[in-house]
Amino acid sequence: MLGPVILAASRSDRMRRLISAAPVTRQVVDRFIPGERVDDIVPVIRDLTDRGLEVTMDVVGEDITRPEQAAAARDAYLELIDRLKELELGDRAEMSVKLSLFGQALPGGHELALANVRPVVEAAAAIGTTVTLDAEDHTTLDSMFAIHDELRRDFPQTGCVIQAYLFRTEADARRLAANGSRVRLVKGAYKEPADVAFQQKTEIDKAYVRVLKILMAGEGYPMIGSHDPRLISITQELARRAGRKLDEYEFQMLYGIRTEEHLRLAAEGHRMRVYTAYGTDWYGYFMRRLAEKPANLRFFVRSMVSKG
Repeated sequence: MLGPVILAASRSDRMRRLISAAPVTRQVVDRFIPGERVDDIVPVIRDLTDRGLEVTMDVVGEDITRPEQAAAARDAYLELIDRLKELELGDRAEMSVKLSLFGQALPGGHELALANVRPVVEAAAAIGTTVTLDAEDHTTLDSMFAIHDELRRDFPQTGCVIQAYLFRTEADARRLAANGSRVRLVKGAYKEPADVAFQQKTEIDKAYVRVLKILMAGEGYPMIGSHDPRLISITQELARRAGRKLDEYEFQMLYGIRTEEHLRLAAEGHRMRVYTAYGTDWYGYFMRRLAEKPANLRFFVRSMVSKG
């Protein structure tokens, strides 16, 4: 399986330098990350929402080693919120945050991440939108869920992400599938050991459906993070069985992947949200996109060969 190899490369400084220096890389990265600055991304948001889509915005960056960097990440999100306010999109444009970017892995990181993310959640609520806490590797999840619980006391619309490949996720889903909750379900994109996560695609897919059933039968708002046509069909059937209206769940897909499917689902009346990342520290995000799906890797390799 190439996925674990690519994920290992995502943590390699040598591979970072090699891939970043390749002339074709910027062209390929632009498929997944359409800008580096807020000014770059505003026209993208306008274009997506004008076509009937919704967005969740992610300021990329992961290598946080100092509290000042975490504060800078907070300020980048606050700048984004200022621009979203001008667009008056409400919850059609929300934000996704990784708590590692807010200092979670630093000494005293739990309290630091909470202190940095709270003003972002407050500012988002002030313009009529919200924030979803992204899931990272399994060692960070207890802290993430605790921060999620704390934020929901004042901002109950705050969402979180659960990952189907982890053994713990069915229990997490049962706890989270409550009235007012917002939960994004994804397969998972980190290299996890066999004692905490399913390793085979077939087992991960089965786990995804089991968790999806829990969310659809619950009282919360499921957000389906998948590009898999089979899982999209299963979602529609489970929603029908649960008596859910089209605005009582949503699909989420990555910017640059299956764009025509985004538009098809929106045209059918579904809420279709495009996960759109931007920023200069794109390497880790880009490598996980390659690891998640063989087609993404083939696209990158073909581009390297054709432009090399």
